[in-house]
Formats: sequence, C-alpha cells, structure tokens
Amino acid sequence: MTDIDDVQKHSVHTLVFRSLKRTHDMFVADHAKPVSLDETSHKVKMAAKLRADYSAVLHMPVLKEGKDRPLGSNMPGNQNYAQPGDDPEYLITGTHAYPSGPGVALTADTQIHRNPSEGGVHAMALALPPSQARLDASRTAAGVGDIHRNAGGAERSPAPHSHAMSLLEGGGTKNSSLVARKAPTMPKPQWHAPWKLFRVISGHLGWVRSIAVEPGNQWFVTGAGDRTIKIWDLASGKLKLSLTGHISTVRGVAVSTRSPYLFSCGEDKQVKCWDLEYNKVIRHYHGHLSAVYDLDLHPTIDVLVTCSRDATARVWDIRSKANVHTLSGHTNTVATVRCQAAEPQIITGSHDSTIRLWDLIAGKTRATLTNHKKSVRALALHPRQYTLASGSADNIKQWTFPDGNFIQNLSGHNAIINAMAVNSDGVLVSGADNGTIHLWDWRTGYNFQRIHAAVQPGSLDSESGIFACMFDHSESRLITAEADKTIKVYKEDDTATEESHPINWKPEILKRKRF
Repeated sequence: MTDIDDVQKHSVHTLVFRSLKRTHDMFVADHAKPVSLDETSHKVKMAAKLRADYSAVLHMPVLKEGKDRPLGSNMPGNQNYAQPGDDPEYLITGTHAYPSGPGVALTADTQIHRNPSEGGVHAMALALPPSQARLDASRTAAGVGDIHRNAGGAERSPAPHSHAMSLLEGGGTKNSSLVARKAPTMPKPQWHAPWKLFRVISGHLGWVRSIAVEPGNQWFVTGAGDRTIKIWDLASGKLKLSLTGHISTVRGVAVSTRSPYLFSCGEDKQVKCWDLEYNKVIRHYHGHLSAVYDLDLHPTIDVLVTCSRDATARVWDIRSKANVHTLSGHTNTVATVRCQAAEPQIITGSHDSTIRLWDLIAGKTRATLTNHKKSVRALALHPRQYTLASGSADNIKQWTFPDGNFIQNLSGHNAIINAMAVNSDGVLVSGADNGTIHLWDWRTGYNFQRIHAAVQPGSLDSESGIFACMFDHSESRLITAEADKTIKVYKEDDTATEESHPINWKPEILKRKRF
C-alpha cells in the first residue's frame, strides 16, 4: 500500500524527472576530469594510426640525428626502421640548418651542414617509390581509355619499376617522399578546322524542333512548330515536299535505314509512320498519355523507341504496331532517347536529371546515372567509340558503356543544352536555347570554337535558340534547327590551317569531377 500511496502523492511527471536527474548526476559529475590514459590501448592506437597514415614511408631508413627518433619508431609492428649500429651509408640529414620548431634556437647538431653520402643517396633512391614527376614525364597523351582510367579516381600506387633517382628529384631531403604529387595535366587537344555558316534555309512558319538525314545523304527532314514535316534537298537547300497530318508541334523525326519509312512524333501524343513511296501515313502507334518528345530507331531490328512527357519510354514493333515494352522508372518528362546495337541498346535522358540505361529484352533498367543536377535534354553516341555524351544546364558529361562509368566533364556551355551531335573526327557539338553553339574536342574536352549566329531578319532577337543539330552522313555538314524558324547549315573552313588558327591551349591542371 505504501508504493501506491507514493504514486498517488507525487505525479508521474515528478517521479520521472527525479529519476532523470539522479541518472544525470551519476554520469556527468566527473565530466571535467580527463579520461585516464591506458598505455596498452594508446600504443595499439598509435601503431594503427602509423600504418594507416605513414605506410608509404615506413620502409625508409631512420634519420640518425643525435638521439632523435622518428615518430612511432618504438611502436609494435614497426620493424622497418634502421637501428643504431646499422650501415652508416644510410646516414641522411638535412641539407640546411634548421631549428627543431618555431621559436627554438639552433642546436649544435642542427647548425652543422651535413649532406648525404653518394652510397646513402643511391640506397635510398632504390628503396623509395618513383616520384609522380617521373611517371608524368614518361606518360603520353592517350585516348578515352586512359582518360577513363585516370579520371576522378584515387591515386594508384606506383609501379615497382623505375625507382632509381627518385630521391634526387624530390630534392634529396628527408621529406621528399611526402611532397604532394603533381596532378595530371591536360593532354594537348587534336586540332580541328573551325566551322562557318554555309547556308540559311527558310520555309517553316514555327520553331524548327527536329532534324533527320536520310541514309543516302541526298535529302533531310525537319519537323516544326507549324505542325508540318518538310523534306529538303541537302545539296541545294530547296524544299522538295511538305507533309501535313500532325495537329501540334512535331518534336521528333527519324528516317529508317531498313525500309522507305519516315517516323514522326509530336505534342499531339501521336507517333506516325509515313510511307515515302506514297507520302502517306500508314501506321499509328497509340499508347502515350502526353506529348511525345523524341524517338529513335534501333539500327539492326525493326523496333521504334519513343519517349514522352508521361515519364515513360515505349518500345514498338514497327510492323505489328504492338507496344512491346513500356519503360517505366523516370519520375519526370523523358526528353531524349537513343538506340544502339550493343548493350545497353536503349539510353534515355529525363527532366528528373537522370540517365537510364535499359535492358531491351527484359524491359528494365540496367543502370541509372545520377551525376547531373539539372534536366538531361540531349544525348549523343560516339560513332566509333563505345561512349556517350549527355547535355544538361550544369555540364556536359562523358560516359563509357556498358555500365555508364563517368569519364569527364566538359564545362563552359552555361545554358540549357537542347541538342548534341558528334562525328568520327571527335568533334562534339552542343546547341543551347540561347542560340549558342560550342564545338569541343571529344578526347580532351577542349572547347575550340563558339558560334552565335545572327537570327533571321524578321524574327525577334529573343527568338534565338538551337533545338536540334545533326551531322550529315559525310560529316562535312552540320545542320541546326533553330528558334528563328530557319535551318542553318555549317561546314568546315577549307582554307584554315593549324598555323592560321592555332589552338589557344594552356596546359592547365585538368579538374575532373565525379559529380
């Protein structure tokens, strides 16, 4: 009964508070006292710290300067330091007089200038790892493979060979192997001829949103905001044909290499297949719930892939019109899609700032690349290498297949990038919504040219934007679709030489980021 009376006499809150106070007083009463030092645990801790922080230099001989010993020389497990009575050839001292610490006067030992003997230097050089300077000097600029191997990764331990004379390169002092290693420098980019405006083609009554060049390289197709698809002669730039049928902006066009078909998609949710022998629509692919922003044809099988504002990409059987797969996983508009014959066969970029690599057979995601911080609106596959570039407002990034390993950033095009293209010579083109075009060297990421073409007379100055760009099959022409309702054709300057247009290249430190 006594316990019950106590509970009734005091509220539960008071009892809990008293219990907490007693517990607090018990454990915090000695909080100002230092923790007692346990010698055994301290030695174990210091030995572990020594191995973790100084394992790269533990094999070095001891510095025999009077009674001074290196840090941790008496720690367990540290048997690599020379002991008194060892070969005097290992006597290595400072090459100049120095005090032992700030505000400390020079002693009799530190006032003496003692240089290492030749035998000691040679023995030390054989024992030390090679300096980064020698490794960098022996390295030559290489391709994407080397860029990928070195980009963003931790420094690898140097190879066991070429050890000799590394001490002398470090200055011959006792701290030579602790000097920060030199970061890799940017390899010299390949020279590319500058591109210049060759032709301006007018005819559309709205923003030109998409381009496709036919396999024979005789004509090309454009789709625009005026709801029409126009076919142009590539050599002369003259209009050959106009196709009508869409009831909203045409956002994507593609010409088949396997049959006389043209495919188009638009903001009216429609995906159409045109027979170019009759210039008529012969198939519709129904399924998307919102505007269809891009499409691409598989290079080896009769499959069409489309992507949409409904956050999905769909795989269609061209002949049967069947929806083979609905690729779900993105959380926002899927803005661009690309197909290739090798795995991963489908790559999508989305406004959720991710890139997804898809397994075409299973219809599932193989990998998700999350390095971008802004919407991914453009993808470009290198025609010869097994690599990819993605464009976003934060950066252009390069990746390797099949797993999407990051190579490097291409920084400097500070705008929303809507379109990209790359040719076999390693010229990467990025077009942005402010009307600027940047041309890059693919291997090094060097921006060798910037173009901002004047808008077509009669258009608003604010209507300056690149929505699509593409090289023709000869790769001698670059075609851009723009917001001033024109198509512009660029070509290389045949008169330019490396002497007349030198590379304005500075071998600065190349800062490659992981994200």
